[in-house]
Amino acid sequence: CPVVLAPKNSSVAMPPPADIVKVAIEWPGAFPKLMEIDQKKPLSSIIKEVCDGWSLANHDQFALQHADSSNFYITEKNRNEIKNGAILRLTTSPAQNAQQLHERIQSSSMDAKLEALKDLANYSRDVTFAQEFINLDGISLLTQMVESGTERYQKLQKIMKPCFGDMLSFTLTAFVELMDHGIVSWDTFSVAFIKKIASYVNKFASDISILQRSLAILESMVLNSHDLYQKVAQEITIGQLIPHLQGTDQEIQTYTIAVINALFLKAPDDKRQEMANILAQKQLRSIILTHVIRAQRAINNEMAHQLYVLQVLTFNLLEDRMMTKMDPQDQAQRDIIFELRRIAFDAESEPNNSSGSMEKRKSMYTRDYKKLGFINHVNPAMDFTQTPPGMLALDNMLYFAKHHHDAYIRIVLENSSREDKHECPFGRSSIELTKMLCEILKVGELPSETCNDFHPMFFTHDRSFEEFFCICIQLLNKTWKEMRATSEDFNKARKRVMQVVKEQIMRALTTKPSSLDQFKSKLQNLSYTEILKIRQSERMNQEDFQSRPILELKEKIQPEILELIKQQRLNRLVEGTCFRKLNSRRRQDKFWYCRLSPNHKVLHYGDLEESPQGEVPHDSLQDKLPVADIKAVVTGKDCPHMKEKGALKQNKEVLELAFSILYDSSGQLNFIAPDKHEYCVWTDGLNALLGKDMLSDLTRNDLDTLLSMEIKLRLLDLENIQIPDAPPPIPKEPSNYDFVYDCN
Repeated sequence: CPVVLAPKNSSVAMPPPADIVKVAIEWPGAFPKLMEIDQKKPLSSIIKEVCDGWSLANHDQFALQHADSSNFYITEKNRNEIKNGAILRLTTSPAQNAQQLHERIQSSSMDAKLEALKDLANYSRDVTFAQEFINLDGISLLTQMVESGTERYQKLQKIMKPCFGDMLSFTLTAFVELMDHGIVSWDTFSVAFIKKIASYVNKFASDISILQRSLAILESMVLNSHDLYQKVAQEITIGQLIPHLQGTDQEIQTYTIAVINALFLKAPDDKRQEMANILAQKQLRSIILTHVIRAQRAINNEMAHQLYVLQVLTFNLLEDRMMTKMDPQDQAQRDIIFELRRIAFDAESEPNNSSGSMEKRKSMYTRDYKKLGFINHVNPAMDFTQTPPGMLALDNMLYFAKHHHDAYIRIVLENSSREDKHECPFGRSSIELTKMLCEILKVGELPSETCNDFHPMFFTHDRSFEEFFCICIQLLNKTWKEMRATSEDFNKARKRVMQVVKEQIMRALTTKPSSLDQFKSKLQNLSYTEILKIRQSERMNQEDFQSRPILELKEKIQPEILELIKQQRLNRLVEGTCFRKLNSRRRQDKFWYCRLSPNHKVLHYGDLEESPQGEVPHDSLQDKLPVADIKAVVTGKDCPHMKEKGALKQNKEVLELAFSILYDSSGQLNFIAPDKHEYCVWTDGLNALLGKDMLSDLTRNDLDTLLSMEIKLRLLDLENIQIPDAPPPIPKEPSNYDFVYDCN
């Protein structure tokens, strides 16, 4: 091929420098201007250059902003987000705009005031504008308008109701957006303001936007300030919130449950049980079951999260009993054990006036306590001194005995009359089971900020935990018999049986039964025999042959499998994932998206206004990070955003989903994965990009599964053939080669 050389003086097209960005800039009444922005130049110089092009004086009163729906101002901090081909707008500076809006919202004209408040609600989403407006004491102005300014328009409500509603809605929206930036402390608000917001929850039940923002403000007040919690708790009652759950708007229902959860979460320990009693009196559980869970519509992620939080907070009421040791000297507590014995054996009262009868009664009690399955036959109270489960186990046993009387007597008598040492001791089993159920439901742990795992069946009964125990203790007794466990070595038997019972319960819970009866039905189909079949099937799928040839084959094909997993992880990163931004007020979802470029060289990321339905194109993501600039990937407590103190940020589940990319000297990109699977995919993919090993649980499981499948495929022709440990000897050469056929 001939090589064509360019003439010495001819220019060869070169790619523009990385610091040069080509954009279009708009100005009202003028044609857009195409311009190259040098990112090394000060932003003020660029704005002056733009102003000079349109002969505009006082360039310090102007600013650039994105011309998209966000209208966010461009600052020295975020100017790197400008991409080639972006459309910008020359506009008044944030300080000037804030000053103008500060004056306009105080206009005496209703129409002008309404338009100004609408603009303020829109601009307040931008932190640059928000800072300027707050510097003008704008928050105080809005609170004054809410406290007293609206009173001027009370007489106009009848004739201008739509206008009044819109004005109040925009005022509250602006307030919510400004406070969401975290610039101003929540502790600064007056009782008058709280009273006014609380009144809107009742007064404007039919105005969705006002009600929604009022509920959001109340939730943020409660979560962010202990003093405000006390004031809000005095102003708003559960009875005032309940009607909003009986409507059909799921967003309002979500905000309402969020406020209830916030009040529940921040209530002092001695007030939580009192609040739970009020919720029971107001039939909150029944209302949620009817109007939310069983409503004819899908439950969105945010509602699922709030139901999960309510479920966790409700079960956490059990923590006090779970961590309370029994006092062997407390007669009231000992009477519970007497009641368990009385219900089981229905013994007639013995006369107490003779020492002989006293001795006889003690002997009888000891015998009965042994039949009940306690460790300490003389003083069973000693069995409940270990925490957890403490007194909660005894509470469960008494509930079972009283509310499932026949099942209780059947289990106790059935096991106490056995003579083959296969009896299942009711007392010890109940204590172990209660402890296990508390672990499954994570009693005492704070709710996770990312979890949506609520169980509809726990909303079908006022005493759902006790009913849960009653179903599971019968399951334990049944499984004990099916496994033919013995009480001779209870600790060994307990360990084996409890493992199976836990597996049965977890498998049934995974199906999300809609009622306790459905849960019971699921368990009936998960007998010990069925669990063995499931285990056998899983073992066959993950069978790990230990013969030397198989191990050698595994070692040979493992690099291929790891490469396959690596490619899958990288492909998933190329598809990208939507992550949620966590803030103190979860009600207003903020999302961002991150994906790897197809050539695996760059990470593209950017904010989204809503959760996407599919993949987000690279060119719509504003920021990028070259993979070559990544210094390290850290997880859990080592992440910068996990070292910050914030509401609910330090709980275990969020820590398990957190990871960060560290780049440059202090740059960081912080993630909280939507779930454990995405966490594993991203940490594996990032480690693969950096040339490090993929160490997640998902990789181990995938490797085991794929290795097992590949080995089975390669050994299909050898089915039912014994594979020797050593290779067979090479046979001797034949005496002649007459059997060779010449194809030619």
